[in-house]
Amino acid sequence: MKRRHFVNLFSSATGAALLSAHAPGWAQASAQRAASAADRILILVELKGGNDGLNTVVPYADNSYYQLRPVIGIKREEVIKLDAQTGLHPALAPLLPLWEQGELGIAQGVGYPQPNLSHFRSIEIWETASKSSEYLEDGWVARGMKAGLAAKGSFTTEGVLIGGNAFGPLAGARAVSLNNPEAFVSQSRFALGLEDAQASQGKGNPALQYLLQVENDVNQAAQGLRGEKYNFSTPFPPGAFGNGVKAAAQVVASQKGMPQGQGGVPVITLTLGSFDTHQNQSGTHANLLKQLAEGMAALRSALTELGAWDRTLVMTFSEFGRRARQNNSNGTDHGTVAPHFVAGGAVRGGLYGQAPDLTRLDGTQNASYSTDFRQLYATVAKDWWGVNPDTVTRGRFEPLKFLKA
Repeated sequence: MKRRHFVNLFSSATGAALLSAHAPGWAQASAQRAASAADRILILVELKGGNDGLNTVVPYADNSYYQLRPVIGIKREEVIKLDAQTGLHPALAPLLPLWEQGELGIAQGVGYPQPNLSHFRSIEIWETASKSSEYLEDGWVARGMKAGLAAKGSFTTEGVLIGGNAFGPLAGARAVSLNNPEAFVSQSRFALGLEDAQASQGKGNPALQYLLQVENDVNQAAQGLRGEKYNFSTPFPPGAFGNGVKAAAQVVASQKGMPQGQGGVPVITLTLGSFDTHQNQSGTHANLLKQLAEGMAALRSALTELGAWDRTLVMTFSEFGRRARQNNSNGTDHGTVAPHFVAGGAVRGGLYGQAPDLTRLDGTQNASYSTDFRQLYATVAKDWWGVNPDTVTRGRFEPLKFLKA
């Protein structure tokens, strides 16, 4: 973990955002949301490796889909039908209750101009909300903090990374990784200038003591141990992602009982992968989607227990989709567009954007995007955080309407 993520980690953000510094037209709405924005939670789920969107949200009524995928295409009779054109992979069945309750939204055809098909570079574009041709250091979440979210609450930390190796969207924010408790304590001491063993355990420093307790709870949950701060009745799925989901729920539980707008954790990131399915995709992809669906369903159940589901937004992201045509190894190669899920008690469920047109592929045999991924970020910035979306996305992108007023 980089030292800069701990700079001013335990200072309280006080005061209100200066609305006069923001663009007109959304400032009044921002002021109205200020009281609740500090208590809202964003859980970002990275589908690492590039998820195959066409086999996730299936255009089962489109004959072109089956012509492009004669072997790996999801059979019409197996698709979970959402409407007359679109359905879900059968492994996503645990998401159906969210859809039926209007708590699951699907943004279709998500991508960006001049797409890059390198794993490293494309995920960097998604994490920083950059153009294809520019390189930025701060993640888009960090810009949201600087745009005014950090001033709306006294956050213990601005973000928690679970199950990943890089801060990604949290880069540049006052974020912590909860994967290595020994390194966490050591680097906390270094950043805060704590030199004695008593201080390293947080004694005399309530903020550090609280974070160390969260760290302990989360790592116990990740190892499947007992003794967490909150005993859920929700059964969590097995495996690394299920343990990460349980850890995320424990982070939320650790905030239970705190004063409104005090000591919260506004952003949590999770990782599931690898979706880099170049060969024999069907079984691997089905297993990954099953983990995703069971994990999201468990999140809903656990956060409902905590009374936090209505103030939580879950959103997936991935560096790219897969090519429309299956390859010779019954897999899919790096592509461009893919759908992404948003879920939560405040979500207005349904389909957003346009599904890819499989009859009009480009010269690389990829579909064209219809929804810029920065539109999702603009929606989070404006309608979830109440901050200037243009600052977060570094340009004007039309928000989607997947959040309730």
